[in-house]
Amino acid sequence: MQTIHWQKSTYSGDSTNCVEIATTPTAIHIRDSKTPAAPHLTVTPSAWAAFLDRISFSPAQ
Repeated sequence: MQTIHWQKSTYSGDSTNCVEIATTPTAIHIRDSKTPAAPHLTVTPSAWAAFLDRISFSPAQ
């Protein structure tokens, strides 16, 4: 089993109310920093890239 390294955005500062991600070559893992032992969401790198593209560059609706 591969060990993954969780990280949060530098924009989060010292906050514990944030989303953390861990990347591997085949998956992006996403979890709530308040409940690190809870199940987490896993998506493909292409799905994560599409999500980031959508939230980063879409005009406000």
